Amino acid sequence: MALTSFNELLEVGAHFGHMRSKWNPAMAPYIFAEKNGIHIIDLNKTVVKIEESANALKQIARSGKKILFVATKKQAKEIVAEKVKAIGMPYVTERWPGGMLTNFATIRKTVRRMAQIDKMTKDGTFDNISKKERLNISRERAKLETQFGSIAELTRLPSAIFIVDVSKENIAVAEAKKLNIPSFGIVDTNSNPNSIDFAIPANDDASTSIAYILDIICKAVSEGLSERKHDKDAQEAEDKEEVLEKDVTAKYATSKDEEEKSPAKKGARKRTTTTPARK
Repeated sequence: MALTSFNELLEVGAHFGHMRSKWNPAMAPYIFAEKNGIHIIDLNKTVVKIEESANALKQIARSGKKILFVATKKQAKEIVAEKVKAIGMPYVTERWPGGMLTNFATIRKTVRRMAQIDKMTKDGTFDNISKKERLNISRERAKLETQFGSIAELTRLPSAIFIVDVSKENIAVAEAKKLNIPSFGIVDTNSNPNSIDFAIPANDDASTSIAYILDIICKAVSEGLSERKHDKDAQEAEDKEEVLEKDVTAKYATSKDEEEKSPAKKGARKRTTTTPARK
């Protein structure tokens, strides 16, 4: 079953590109026509690229790996936060912190600072410091939550990164490329599709277009996570059945050995093998 269609993409305005004067020549293969000075994206190719990206991300999620979503532009922030949070994946919707990927160890230290502050509030440390210090630490915690709260569970580098507007998030694209992390993203006519591994040619400015594509991608990731859980449950059931079978076999072997060694059994054997005396 197709994940999307030409008409559905048309309805959400995914075909509208930028003005001709702002176009990136590398997007030529994905441009269908020009109308009133605005490039129109070939939605038939968009359908294919969405399918490719969704299937690839589904397999990554099924393998148990993390996918980092990035969207700091105003019209995409809330959409990404809502949809990605629902599937339990990390995301960045505030300013991209330089070195987020290439200097990940330092970012993790900053994230752990949040956990330290939380511990202070629970173990009574806050009761032994001044009101001013408590206020400063609380403000620090709020600031860290805004910047890094959405990646608190990201304990290692992500296995893939999904970007809305690769031109705006060029630093994230460069860091992912440097570390050979597969990159996916929505690419408008003013961007370079060759800068990432899986480019989805579509309008990355309209909230309707962004929400529609993100919905398809998140559903694919969710399916991958569900299949992983199903596989895990099936494996656990199989392992339990195997252990149970081994226990039954072991108990049977033990009872048989005990029966063979029992005095009654030995006596029965002697009686059956004794030759009757001749008169």
